[in-house]
Amino acid sequence: MGLSVDIKKQVNGFLLDVSWEIGNELAVLFGYSGAGKTLTLKLIAGLMKPDRGLVESSGIVCFDSQRNIDLPPQMRCLGYVFQDLSLFPHMSVRENILYGAKGISKSEGKCRLAEFADKFHIQDIQDRMPAEISGGQKQRVAFARALFRRPAALLLDEPFSALDRPLRLEMQAFLKGVRRDFDVPVILVTHDPGEARALADRMIVYSDGKVMQTGKPSEIFDSPQTDEVKRLVGMGSS
Repeated sequence: MGLSVDIKKQVNGFLLDVSWEIGNELAVLFGYSGAGKTLTLKLIAGLMKPDRGLVESSGIVCFDSQRNIDLPPQMRCLGYVFQDLSLFPHMSVRENILYGAKGISKSEGKCRLAEFADKFHIQDIQDRMPAEISGGQKQRVAFARALFRRPAALLLDEPFSALDRPLRLEMQAFLKGVRRDFDVPVILVTHDPGEARALADRMIVYSDGKVMQTGKPSEIFDSPQTDEVKRLVGMGSS
């Protein structure tokens, strides 16, 4: 299991040109806002099309400009949790989760819903609407929906950025549990050094559309290779 990315994309004068690969681990895309982290997730997921390059997930080629391969998002088997969570306000918790059940039989979906409700501790809120549940519950519902088809990888675009610190720490522990229970590669976008250090198996440091440094958190924080990386991890002057 893993993810391999080698892509270029020009958007309104901004050039993203990145190449990296991960195994079955939690990798953090780390850097300032506007560095290209969220754009990378969208290109991996098929929500946008690279100008050229290659995206491969667990041995399946999702995009290859040379071979003219461009799988639609629903065929890439990737879970995605957006920064604003993007729960459907007109659907109940149950309906939001089952929205991710396309391609799963009705009987299997029913069994899996019961399993996920228990695993994500949302048994008692399945009939509520998103506006009627707490921030932490919304997070769990969004994760349940993203993981419902048991994707080959999970893409997370700063899902904890709007939470206060106690809930953020709680959700970081929750994410570690997700990694343990589902055993899938995770790509987490963040610009929070503490979050990156606490969660990452591997950090991929972005700046201005390029990868500046990759490695374990200890390598990035203890041995930043450039002044830019020093500033990003809080070691250099602002």
